[in-house]
Amino acid sequence: MTRQPARHLTSDPVAAWMAPFAPRFTRPTFANLLVLVTGALLAPGRRTVAAALSIVGRREAATFTNFHRVLNRDRWPGQALARTLFGLLAAAFVPTGPVVIGIDETIERRWGRKIKARGIYRDPVRSSKGHFVKASGLRWISLMLLAPIPFTRRVWALPFLTALAPSERFAEEHGRRYKPLTDRARQLLRMVARWLPDRPLVAVADTTYAAIALLAAVRARLTVITRLRLDARLFDPPPARRPGQRGRPALKGARQPTLEQRVADAKTAWQRMAVTGWYGDNTRELDIASGTALWYHPGLPPVPVRWVLVRDVAGEHEPQAFLCTDAAAEPVEVLRLFVRRWSMEVTFAEVRRHLGVETQRQWSDNAVARTTPSLMALFSLVTVWSTDLGARGLLLPRQAAWYPKRDLTFSDALAAVRRQLWITRLSSTSPTSTEMAKIPHVVLECLTDAACYPA
Repeated sequence: MTRQPARHLTSDPVAAWMAPFAPRFTRPTFANLLVLVTGALLAPGRRTVAAALSIVGRREAATFTNFHRVLNRDRWPGQALARTLFGLLAAAFVPTGPVVIGIDETIERRWGRKIKARGIYRDPVRSSKGHFVKASGLRWISLMLLAPIPFTRRVWALPFLTALAPSERFAEEHGRRYKPLTDRARQLLRMVARWLPDRPLVAVADTTYAAIALLAAVRARLTVITRLRLDARLFDPPPARRPGQRGRPALKGARQPTLEQRVADAKTAWQRMAVTGWYGDNTRELDIASGTALWYHPGLPPVPVRWVLVRDVAGEHEPQAFLCTDAAAEPVEVLRLFVRRWSMEVTFAEVRRHLGVETQRQWSDNAVARTTPSLMALFSLVTVWSTDLGARGLLLPRQAAWYPKRDLTFSDALAAVRRQLWITRLSSTSPTSTEMAKIPHVVLECLTDAACYPA
């Protein structure tokens, strides 16, 4: 039996969607990139280069090494691409008002002697206060736009910049200077602030980034909202300097009670408010106390903050404290912006489940450093592309008699993008071809769902 030549999937839709990034690549590299992006979108399992080539009908291509070179050899500017993506996301989902971004880290579980940056870290998902679990893999620090998506009722976390953050042991073994996460966060946040100089920028972070040195370094360029220890050293502003007074100016005033003491103090003035999205979708009643102070530690510059103390009325959660480097911020707004950060954990789970993060098999340093950030960025690109499809009525939730799904999810967005790519492939087939076969509509729909929806 003579083997028929494979019909290649045309990449016209992907080429149109990826057009803003084309100037950053050479023409041959961009053409190969379109094939890899198409394959990464359509592949149902692992996101290896081989899987991407197979799904688009390039298994017989003798130039398969050119597609590997896109990741391990070809030159393309990662930071410039991240800036372009950030601009697209901000224009699409936050055209006006403050731009809220989140910063967090995740562990990609990878093994292999050729993965040099692999380290052993605390597993943030499986660990708890009394139980420490180690994880072996690559540590990534990711910046995401936290914005409401038009076709959902939720805030999604859209990655636009992901950087490798190796361990201290790796730095020692390779003779490099170790950068703590707070130093890397300082560099990344200041860089992003330069990308949007005319827009107010708010960064939301967890306890890891609640460091005085970090807040002092970035507070002039953006607002930071993060957690605050209940025993943090808070002070009044320094008193006004008297005429003729000698000596160095005072950095702080009188010591304020700790937030832990304020929780136990019966005189603390609490205000009851309803906050949406607090540990779930429902509106929860919280007792809130707030004030301003200087957060100070000897040897570090004092940072003026607004502290927000939260007590759960239902008593299901322990009292928590938050800070905002904008002392004029409203306490409720601080909480509403902070709860957006929780969508970042959803994104980390989605890219693993639907985009194959942790299934790629690149071994060179360059490819390892590029593949995961590219798959993370693909989550944001799918969201942008599916928004355009939704405006044309091509984005619908997948429902069943036993599952009345109301809200669109990322699986629906990815399925809509896949459907467009498969339709393009089918429409490119000549209607007079003798290879055409009649398929019942119900069977065709089942095959389409199997091809478009993630497993």
